[in-house]
Amino acid sequence: MTRQTRPWTYWWWMGSAVDKTNLVRELTRYRQAGLGGVHIIPIYGARGWEDRYIPYLSPAWLEMLDFTVRQAEQLDLGVDMTTGTGWCFGGPKVAPDEANALLQTRSYTVQTGQKPDLDIAPGQLQALMAFGPDQQRVDLLPRLAADGSLNWTAPAGPWLVIAVWQRFSGQNVKRAAPGGEGPMLNLFEPRAMTNFLRWFDDAFAHYTGARPRAQYHDSYEYRCDWAPSLLAEFEKRRGYRLQDHLDAFVRGEPPDRAARVKSDYRETISDLMVEVTLPLWTAWAHRHGWITRNEAHGSPGNWIDLYAAADIPETEMFHRDRNRLLSKFASSAAHLTGRPLVSSETGTWLAEHFTETLGQMKELLDDLFLSGVNHVLYHGTCYSPDEAPWPGWLFYASFQMNPRNPIWRDVPALNLYATRCQAVLQTGRPDQDLLLYWPIHDLWHDPSGTVRNLTIHARDWFETQPIGQTAEELWDRGYAFDYVSDRFLQQAVADHGEVRLPGGCWRAIVIPPCQRMPLPTLRKLIELAEAGVPVIFAGPLPTDVPGLANLEARQAQLRELLARARTLASREDPRLFIGRLHPPLLAAGIPRESMVEDGGLLYIRRALTNGHYYFIANRSSHEAFEGWITLARPARAVRLLEPMTGQHGAPPQKPAGPNHVAVYLRLWPGQSLILQTTQTSFDDPPWIWWTASGPTFPLQGPWQVEFIEGGPTLPAGFQTRSLGSWTEGGDPDRERFAGTARYTLRFDLPAWNATQWRLDLGRIAQSARVRVNGHDLGTLLQPPWQLTLRDLQPTNNLLEVEVTSVAANRIRDLDRRGVPWKNFHDINFVNINYRPFNAADWPIRECGLLGPVTLTPVEPIQLNP
Repeated sequence: MTRQTRPWTYWWWMGSAVDKTNLVRELTRYRQAGLGGVHIIPIYGARGWEDRYIPYLSPAWLEMLDFTVRQAEQLDLGVDMTTGTGWCFGGPKVAPDEANALLQTRSYTVQTGQKPDLDIAPGQLQALMAFGPDQQRVDLLPRLAADGSLNWTAPAGPWLVIAVWQRFSGQNVKRAAPGGEGPMLNLFEPRAMTNFLRWFDDAFAHYTGARPRAQYHDSYEYRCDWAPSLLAEFEKRRGYRLQDHLDAFVRGEPPDRAARVKSDYRETISDLMVEVTLPLWTAWAHRHGWITRNEAHGSPGNWIDLYAAADIPETEMFHRDRNRLLSKFASSAAHLTGRPLVSSETGTWLAEHFTETLGQMKELLDDLFLSGVNHVLYHGTCYSPDEAPWPGWLFYASFQMNPRNPIWRDVPALNLYATRCQAVLQTGRPDQDLLLYWPIHDLWHDPSGTVRNLTIHARDWFETQPIGQTAEELWDRGYAFDYVSDRFLQQAVADHGEVRLPGGCWRAIVIPPCQRMPLPTLRKLIELAEAGVPVIFAGPLPTDVPGLANLEARQAQLRELLARARTLASREDPRLFIGRLHPPLLAAGIPRESMVEDGGLLYIRRALTNGHYYFIANRSSHEAFEGWITLARPARAVRLLEPMTGQHGAPPQKPAGPNHVAVYLRLWPGQSLILQTTQTSFDDPPWIWWTASGPTFPLQGPWQVEFIEGGPTLPAGFQTRSLGSWTEGGDPDRERFAGTARYTLRFDLPAWNATQWRLDLGRIAQSARVRVNGHDLGTLLQPPWQLTLRDLQPTNNLLEVEVTSVAANRIRDLDRRGVPWKNFHDINFVNINYRPFNAADWPIRECGLLGPVTLTPVEPIQLNP
């Protein structure tokens, strides 16, 4: 297991008030818990610690960076850093005309013989256009003198005069650290990125210390729809002047012309980020020996191309805003380019503070793995000195994955699970059959508004559109696919009936229903089909081209291409299909995994030299799965790997057609496993699924309960015959306690002839380590709270269950007593609804071994061949 396969964590430096003693302590704890690396993000500081603040990029800050990277290396930990502080790009070196900007317009109606009464400083204006009868246009900006006088009088009118300029949006760097405050950058302005990066060049000019692995750009949260050079870039890229159509652009009329101009404007915005500003950042990082991680979500551009602009595309799931198909945009970008890692900001607002469990995090990891993520970074961990009173320094949007949170005790089990999964998901190559085209020009063809930020929160731009509906249909039918953009399709070549891109080969291309398609895209699809690649239009052929330039000529070319496409579709053995989705997929021989139709199973696949890996998870909320599944990929033998325990074996399997096998699986809701297939054989012991062979026996008390770790104080132990929350009974020390209690029971075996037994702990709040007769049986993070036992003694068996709670009751107690612990600048500390956090009115949470605890004799399940 390497640092790359272990999970990493966001690591907030509050006020950058770090010191070497505590850096060593914290990094050592992270490594002991099984982390693989940290991502430094300086943010605002803690109150009362201002004398320890270190200004960002100062010599003292760079000294701490060097020390951190060197210490991390000694511990086999990696280090990344944000290019700046807080989020997004920006800071004190951003000039006013390079900051994120908003379009400003003013319209004047001017009668014959009059001039507009301009009230904007001439130096601010970027365009000044007059629109008159019979589609007359006059560019007034060259006629505007420095003193504001205008050498123009309206001829026969009336005339519409439109002035264009920009203003600073007011959006500063969010949660900036000392020394990092300032405006957010304008990602649509090339020179803004160049000048921004000089800040870091100057800071690192004489730096000889150890360097982090990567630079990072957070999700797009800029307020920006304009830039100083946008008009010039628009003309260069679109072939006509936006100024000449400001009447339609500003007023949204006539709707079709306005929509076409807006589509060209939005494509230009996307191109500037994809082709200029983000590549400038990545190239700069490479010159310094760094790679880059980028989050494209939230941006107004083509996500596929923007994710691909970095070395590691990074996605995010947020509280209830979780859609696995959205996270596939990041993994698709990696797969198209052949980049090995797909990362994720993991656990942002997973649940309310101090109530989040490791089981909930494990289920989130599974969703991300299914989306193609293979390099998770927890969101996250806040550096805190040991001198800070409990709960230490905290970041408000975090899972609180830190050593002061009581759940940290069982974090190693979660990290080992993630490491095993990621070791598999980073091996081999992605194994997807289909490319699903994103017809983004249909989204861009809208006469209203300016930019449209595509977020993970408001998802109608995807979920209600043909792209989202087709993706859902393919996913639900078990097809493996990646998204593809117009830009990437231009790189595609046919290769023995498949489509090849830098990252690999796919067996067919699916086009969701769409109205507008660029001519180069349609031409490429036809060429690929003519070369033998199955091209499947799930709806009618497109009916128009996007944009405005040379419209009639392009529409004529479209008609020619459509005729060519229909001819291809009419052939006796077509490779181009129109109007249906699933019959062409069947005709093209595209395999699908039928397991997805069986009770909530989902999968992702990796191709190996002699077989495949399958990561399979039961994402049903309540239905267990038990039965046979037939794997779509050829195989002769299958190995089962249990990533939570590390156990492996040969599961029950049988032939299912030529060179295919069926495997018998059992998965509870929330459980996951890994299958490895091969064309040869495995030398593994059998994997046994156990079934009850007799009645269930309750394990009666008395239970000895001892509090072993946590606070604010360790309550007195007690004995009980009836299991329940340790908060019951009215003991205030137990009500406010958060941490770990050990439940101990001595028991005799029931009078039943069995060698194997199922131990069922009933309910656990919220995780548990289990030992029987001194043997460690592992850590349980989620239901079912069961283990299979063997080699039990007839009498006097010792069962020990160490149950760890979340921190909710201890935080509740602090707030009820008015103990000040929320002592942070900026936003301080808020709840999941961004309101001031206060747990005083929370109910007391259940904690401990809740039971009932039972033993059931089991035997191997007998399956028909």
